[in-house]
Amino acid sequence: MVKNITIAIDGPAGSGKSTAAKKIAEKLGFTYVDTGAMYRAITLMALRNGIVDNTEEVIKLARGIHLNLKFENGVTRVFVNDEEVTEEIRSFEVNSKVSEISVIPEVRTELVKLQRKLGERGNIVAEGRDTTTVVFPNADIKIFLTASVDERAKRRFREFHEKDNTITLEEVKQNIEKRDRIDSSRDVSPLQKAEGSLEIDNSNTEVDVEIEYLLKKIEEIRNK
Repeated sequence: MVKNITIAIDGPAGSGKSTAAKKIAEKLGFTYVDTGAMYRAITLMALRNGIVDNTEEVIKLARGIHLNLKFENGVTRVFVNDEEVTEEIRSFEVNSKVSEISVIPEVRTELVKLQRKLGERGNIVAEGRDTTTVVFPNADIKIFLTASVDERAKRRFREFHEKDNTITLEEVKQNIEKRDRIDSSRDVSPLQKAEGSLEIDNSNTEVDVEIEYLLKKIEEIRNK
């Protein structure tokens, strides 16, 4: 019998979590939950208010902010206090600071509450750096995606270069390495592979091939 399930996808920056989660959600008709977009939204507002280095103020911001996600036509639209910030949260500036905001325990606590609430309905695909270990530790399917630093840097460079051609590949690679260090060593919800996760290194794998493989695995579990 097909059952309602929760799919959680984890992995480092540039590992293809968002791409995989979106495609799987679309194929299955599931709700897509982009947890990383929430941290980016907090980071954007902290930058706008000049408080990105003031932990207490960032915590107040996280506790008072109104976040809403809408997944439409393959795109996660992000709203902060009714203002759409979908494009702004993907800037290089936000990307360079989001890991520093994400290490704040109180910020994570607030956002995890929201993420779990979104997951109560079932039949969701959630992705982010602690979805398999903290947000949805009892997910029916846990996936850990990874790729080499060089490959992940190339992917992010292509994304950023479309918006800002002054950014270099080396800058993006250094940023990825910095985020890996911060995400893996933080005291609260560090990046790590959860027990029972299906791990895939997609450094040399085409996206369509990866998605087809994952969909087969998901259907096997749904029909058990």
